[in-house]
Amino acid sequence: MEVLNNEIELIDALKDPNFKDQAFKTLLQNYQERLYWHIRKIVLLHEDANDVLQNTFIKIYKGIHTFNNNSALHTWMYRIAYNESMNFLVDKNKKKFITSEEISTKIIQNLEEDVYFDGDEIKLKLHKALLELPEKQRQVFHMKYFDELKFREISEILGTSEGALKASYHIAVKKIQEFVIEN
Repeated sequence: MEVLNNEIELIDALKDPNFKDQAFKTLLQNYQERLYWHIRKIVLLHEDANDVLQNTFIKIYKGIHTFNNNSALHTWMYRIAYNESMNFLVDKNKKKFITSEEISTKIIQNLEEDVYFDGDEIKLKLHKALLELPEKQRQVFHMKYFDELKFREISEILGTSEGALKASYHIAVKKIQEFVIEN
């Protein structure tokens, strides 16, 4: 199969049984790293991110026929990755019966011990500040700041108005700044 020139050709190939497997390899090459980091920012741990990423690509592979071009392909995949990440966290926390405060403490401890975390003290402080944010503000900040998504794309992923997302982002930035100054 020749190199696909654009997203429309990739989608068509993914939906064609004769080209689906090869097109999926192209999709993996193009999006695996970006989706990994999107997921990693939500679940934080490398091992968890790999599990969620695998589940995300399984859902994409099985569900590509339902993609209806109402959004960009990457937006649709980010939404699946986001939902898989959130489901993973809910399931993980249900099994452990722990409070959100205990979860935050454990996450910071794991980050400090994680050999894959290459951050310095300021990055660790940023992660601590992010854990203080409400879930929605944290996710909006991640998608806008780290993933560099447009508010329109975040709106499609989270199913929230752009205005509400902009407000959440700006409130998150202000809270992060206050946390960094105070700590």
